Amino acid sequence: MKLYEYENQLKSEVENYTLSEEQLKYTTTPRECIKLSEEDLDRHSILAIEDNQLVTFFVLHENEGVKPYSENAKAILLRAFSTNYNHQGKGYATKSLLLLPEFVRTTFTQSNEIILAVNVENIAAQSLYKKCGFIDNGVRQEGKKGQLIIMSFYLQD
Repeated sequence: MKLYEYENQLKSEVENYTLSEEQLKYTTTPRECIKLSEEDLDRHSILAIEDNQLVTFFVLHENEGVKPYSENAKAILLRAFSTNYNHQGKGYATKSLLLLPEFVRTTFTQSNEIILAVNVENIAAQSLYKKCGFIDNGVRQEGKKGQLIIMSFYLQD
């Protein structure tokens, strides 16, 4: 698996990306995220490709995106994380999250922390994030779709 920042030649992969109704309760589609990334240069749409297929998608959001969740100006926000419904249960989410720290270290060299906000009702996602090294520091915040747990992954030099 390799992580790539979205480019137009990967558009067909995004068009075939499917999310279930359950997934859509907590996240948004890659198409919508890419549109936002095109309008906001601090948003970076990231594709996890395995065997020439888009299996996992997420956004890394710098600067203003971080502010609602952290005072750390060097943090980067992981948002809109999802696995293509057709590829769920194959370990791709875990694999992409395990690749993420090195990707951030090399691509976003100023970052020293990855943060995310996960819905308190999304137990499966919480356990995935914990398994991949994210820490719940006890910070809670109200979001559009309910209470959020703010989690951190601290990058070491």
